Amino acid sequence: MCGRFDLHSEPAVLLKEFRIDHAGVDYRPSYNIAPSRNIVIVKDDGKRYLSQCRWGFIPSWAEDSNIGYKMINARAETVAEKPAFREAFRRHRCLVVADGFYEWRRVGKQRQPVYVRLKSQKPIGFAGLYNTWTSPEGEAICTCAIITTDANDLLNPIHDRMPAIIPKDKEDLWLDPNVREKEKLAPLLSPYPSQEIEIYDVSPIMNSPAFDSPENIIPHVIAPSE
Repeated sequence: MCGRFDLHSEPAVLLKEFRIDHAGVDYRPSYNIAPSRNIVIVKDDGKRYLSQCRWGFIPSWAEDSNIGYKMINARAETVAEKPAFREAFRRHRCLVVADGFYEWRRVGKQRQPVYVRLKSQKPIGFAGLYNTWTSPEGEAICTCAIITTDANDLLNPIHDRMPAIIPKDKEDLWLDPNVREKEKLAPLLSPYPSQEIEIYDVSPIMNSPAFDSPENIIPHVIAPSE
């Protein structure tokens, strides 16, 4: 799964890396993005732009927002058929913008956080789905889920799932609103190549979602007593 990630790149970097026509949103860097937070996504309606969306997908038919806490991720294997996601898979695909994500591995009885990023240290575009949900009070809220796939060989010893990262040369296809065929889209949701990512331990201080600091992504050496 993907339960925590970070985004700290400057807006100018995102505009260049994702070929954004206009920014569309202001955002603050965050080193500890947790579910229910607003996240930055890339949409394409003929022009590419950045938008904010709440992390936690709420289907249009949902009666309240609580279901979003259970739908932060969608599995690549079933996303095209699952009733909650299939329409968004056809019509409302996006890229969730990140610099890296966190996972946890067992060290004795402790859960040791690790940070996963591209070796290039460039921003990542996770495969995402979005939907506009209208609350009973009439408020329109953009909500979003991150699609996960099988972990690659590097990450698999830590967790068997990882976010589906869309390769740069496939972003146009993923975002194209005119492409709706599962046969064209499903191959984009493969595990990202191990040789292009790196993983390292980070401090357990980031285990609390309230701790949001650049310290979260600094490599951490585990002491023998930890």
